[in-house]
Amino acid sequence: MDVLFLTSVAVVVADPPVSRKLFIETLDLPLEGEGNGYYSSGNVAGSKHFGLWPLSEAAEACFGTAQWPTDRVVPQASIEFEVANAEAVTAAGAELQRAGFELVHQARTEPWGQTVARLLTADGLIVGISYAPSLHESQGDQHPG
Repeated sequence: MDVLFLTSVAVVVADPPVSRKLFIETLDLPLEGEGNGYYSSGNVAGSKHFGLWPLSEAAEACFGTAQWPTDRVVPQASIEFEVANAEAVTAAGAELQRAGFELVHQARTEPWGQTVARLLTADGLIVGISYAPSLHESQGDQHPG
């Protein structure tokens, strides 16, 4: 698997208003969003994307339901690693499975155009292998850095 860069980090939050008070009001991060949904920014220094991901939305993304399954560890954060293209996401998912990791879902394309496969670690970390076309357009498809 050829990871190009860290795509995003998101804190998975059980109480979005309390988390917004810390990250937006107190730390003054430039996060934008609506209501109790996902708040994020591509303008936090050192990060391509930082977000506050409500647990209900993480559950929907991973399992197709607003309730996190009771038989799974509750995640504390999500981290995504970028690969070269959508086909590489599929290949990475297969490689993870061959290495003994269970995916919570295979590679799929989200409504905003990102292709991602995810797994959940025993420590409560959602790990995604991702291809987000918008991140490559600004880079000219070159390795950053």
